[in-house]
Amino acid sequence: MNVPRLAHPAAWLRMGLHRYLGWEQAITLAANRLSGFRPVRAVFATASRLGDGIGWYALLFWLAWHDGLAAIQPVGWMLATALAGLLLYGAIKKLTARPRPCAVCDGIRLSVPPLDKYSFPSGHTLLAVNFSVQLLEYAPDLAWLVGPFALLVAASRMVLGLHYLSDVLAGALLGGLLAGLALLAQ
Repeated sequence: MNVPRLAHPAAWLRMGLHRYLGWEQAITLAANRLSGFRPVRAVFATASRLGDGIGWYALLFWLAWHDGLAAIQPVGWMLATALAGLLLYGAIKKLTARPRPCAVCDGIRLSVPPLDKYSFPSGHTLLAVNFSVQLLEYAPDLAWLVGPFALLVAASRMVLGLHYLSDVLAGALLGGLLAGLALLAQ
């Protein structure tokens, strides 16, 4: 009896990764097509610019001003985890050196200039999830603002042609882990 020989597990892994990367590139291209509409591009470019940090830091400044001494500890934790996140994502980017979609895919339309050379993970998404999780714990009444803003920032990364889906998901995971650690430590 002839039993078919199964391919080496590494071959299955390579084949699966190749399929995933093809699917991810198609998703990235589809999201990026939205930037072809000027109003959509303007909304996501604005969210991206505010997601550079200025939007989050302005909100933290407002919380400190509004809540006074009560905001010192949560704002301090948010700033500390933001710094840790910047260091972490910078190190991961250098280690993985994954080129941005605009450098690899011919069909990607870059709508805003990237802040750095590499795409994995998304620092904007890391910051957005980190801040939004902690803000929602401290000031749940801001959910109407924080939730949609964080989602816009994360989506902007793909729509503007700067990141792949896995970059955004990894950034969200790292941001969630940082926020969770901060909330456990408080």
